[in-house]
Amino acid sequence: MSTPPPRALLYGDVDLNIIDGSAIWAQSMAQALAAAGCEVTLLLKAPVRTDRLTEPLTRVPGVRLLRPYEEKALPDLGPRGLTPEQAVTLMTRQHERRPFDLVVVRGRRLAGLAAQEEALAGRLWTYLTDFPHSVGELSATATAELTEIALASRFLLCQTEELRAFLESSVPAACGRSVLFPPVVVVPEDARADGEAHARARLAYTGKFAPRWNTLEMTELPAELAKLGVDAELVMIGDKIHSEPADWAKRMRRALDEVDWRGGMSRADALRQAAQCGFGLSWRDPSMDASLELSTKVLELGALGLPVVLNRTPMHETMLGADYPLFAGADVASVAEVVARAHGDRAVYADAAARCRAAAADHTLERAAERLRGYLTEALPPAPAGANPDRPLKVVIAGHDMKFFTRLAEYLDSLPGLDVRMDEWEGLSTHDQYRSRELAAWADVVICEWCGPNALFYSKWKRPDQRLIVRLHRFELYAEWPRKLDIDKVDAVVCVSPHYADLTREMTGWPAGKVVVLPNWVDDGQLSRPKLSGAEFSLGMVGIAPSRKRLDRGLDVLAELRRMDPRYTLSVKTKQPWEYWWIWNRPEERAYFERVYRRIQRDGLLASGVVFDPFGPDVATWLRRVGFMLSTSDDESFHLAPAECAASGGVPALLPWPGADTIYDPHWIHDDAVAMAEAIHATVSEGRFEAEAARAREEVTTAYGLDRVRSLWSDLVVRGRTPAQQPAAAST
Repeated sequence: MSTPPPRALLYGDVDLNIIDGSAIWAQSMAQALAAAGCEVTLLLKAPVRTDRLTEPLTRVPGVRLLRPYEEKALPDLGPRGLTPEQAVTLMTRQHERRPFDLVVVRGRRLAGLAAQEEALAGRLWTYLTDFPHSVGELSATATAELTEIALASRFLLCQTEELRAFLESSVPAACGRSVLFPPVVVVPEDARADGEAHARARLAYTGKFAPRWNTLEMTELPAELAKLGVDAELVMIGDKIHSEPADWAKRMRRALDEVDWRGGMSRADALRQAAQCGFGLSWRDPSMDASLELSTKVLELGALGLPVVLNRTPMHETMLGADYPLFAGADVASVAEVVARAHGDRAVYADAAARCRAAAADHTLERAAERLRGYLTEALPPAPAGANPDRPLKVVIAGHDMKFFTRLAEYLDSLPGLDVRMDEWEGLSTHDQYRSRELAAWADVVICEWCGPNALFYSKWKRPDQRLIVRLHRFELYAEWPRKLDIDKVDAVVCVSPHYADLTREMTGWPAGKVVVLPNWVDDGQLSRPKLSGAEFSLGMVGIAPSRKRLDRGLDVLAELRRMDPRYTLSVKTKQPWEYWWIWNRPEERAYFERVYRRIQRDGLLASGVVFDPFGPDVATWLRRVGFMLSTSDDESFHLAPAECAASGGVPALLPWPGADTIYDPHWIHDDAVAMAEAIHATVSEGRFEAEAARAREEVTTAYGLDRVRSLWSDLVVRGRTPAQQPAAAST
């Protein structure tokens, strides 16, 4: 029996009668979802007055248009289209009639309302654009609204890496949910620029006419180019003219009469006509330079083979190169100058066109569908082997602190054939005993996160036909609870590393076969992001309290490196030791940190080379600027930070704490701080950073990638199967 295609409901708070970037987004998103294998229902905001965008969708297999005005789906529909409230009402009704697997929405107000609907929560794929793009503009109210949206969303779809980084740094709930979905470019096969030299410079602009889009200023370009001896004309395509300010709108309408204004038309026709020109325009007011969004027009025009005139911004420099020849300044004269230069020098013209074409290549419909298929697999995983959707396996996950298990719990809960319930204890020994008893009687499988009082409780009430899995951390191994646990009632004790599995067997005397290794996981998909320039000179440490994390050794490494090259710095992402009462109340801990911080202040090599970053879940964003992750502790049960750095495209650097070589390849382990510093500097100075980073990423993702560890856990939970051999990244 074949699996039915995922059902997707799509709504953008945009009018598809008007061709602009947001309307094109709705059209291309429907096409991409269908290409990814979804059955798509596109809810239209307004009555169809022109079918320039909707008609092509009627010919896409798997796409259905829902027309609320024509179908009189609601009373009192206003002339300007659905309000966000009306749209959410219709979306909820459609979902209740026949549930959707995902609900893709665009529009902050709309997303905020949808997030409050319990039926839609967890199914939302929210495309965020209209929210503040700077910390100064992000009010407490906006942050709270975005937090609510993030918590209700399965994914937050971000146009650019810059937007994702800002969102994750400002809204902690967005971390782990934010994924890239760049603009999609669909260009007709017969719409391609010829790339030939033409006597007349023809400039193309398509889209809306608005003050900050510099459309009024663009109309001055033919005259400005004439001053430079260039015969030019301006072709403008579009029919959406902003009405405010009123005097600007009047001047814009008059100016359109002086150029080749071709009005509104279908997206495909607009691209065909733009392809007949020689240059594309996406030049905007400098106030938009800080935008975290990427103009679809730049990509569309580039896909046609046109060189595009645009503002110089960090995002555009990353996309096209800092030396791209068609970056323009703030005035019309600067635009005319770069156009005149490229028009007169075909080598410059060809270089600019090639760069724009290459930038657009990653934004095709096929690439968008590939991304969506990956996200669909993440959100809607197939049933694991042995699971029976007709008789779901009842799983309870119990513990007082789920921070290390949350992602696995979410994954298990998403699997067809599993019914997962949480028993979250208020403290190590504090819980609702009646609820826990009910869950113990209900469950087929119980997972105890931490081998503490929760494990003792569930082992006491375990049935013979029930399976009990206990995950043990370093913390409990040296406490009294393992000694009190009836191991005969436990089916598997999970440790995250071979070293701690051996210690557990040695210290408890438990049967060797019951102690298994399922390693910590690395979210390689989320962590795989482009490094920022100069990252190879940045060392990182995550969490420096208590003192056994040995920040002092990290400072030793930094001091050695800064003697060789002052560009090396150390970024420390951590809570401060005084934020942990149980650490700061210990005199020896306080003395250690006072000594270490005094050293940073007084040592000239360190004072300007150490940066403390706030603790938080935005690790993937932070790692973009970290090249080497230091692990200088006295001991660790696993130490995830070096593996996360490797998955992000960095290089792990470890001192030989006990068991390090059972988790990491000895290649990354150094005898002391001096040897570590010498190895780091050799890697950078000899130009081997990228090669070493690629090697580390391959090793870590193979051993600890999220998909692999999830598979190990589903085998253990569903089929009771333990790994045939202990996984480790080491290749001794």
